[in-house]
Amino acid sequence: MSPARHLVALAAVAGLCLAAPATAAAADSAPSASASVAKAKTYKNCTALNKVYPHGVGKPHARDKTSGTPVTNFKRSKALYQANTKSDRDKDGIACEKK
Repeated sequence: MSPARHLVALAAVAGLCLAAPATAAAADSAPSASASVAKAKTYKNCTALNKVYPHGVGKPHARDKTSGTPVTNFKRSKALYQANTKSDRDKDGIACEKK
């Protein structure tokens, strides 16, 4: 299977709508997948962030610093955390954590 046909088959499985390139040269000039990734949203404050992510947003391997029960059910996303790092008051890698 040619690389272009393989890409179209993968897109069909993933539910994406891609047109098959006519030639191999057209496949090389297609935009990369990373170019189509949207920028992570920056929220104005924790109230706005918690409306979408009720338990906060953190780095993939972050651990909540607390003397009580740690928050473990926050959204794990490096890009989303970096866009909202100003909201991480205790600098534990989780922004706007809430039980």
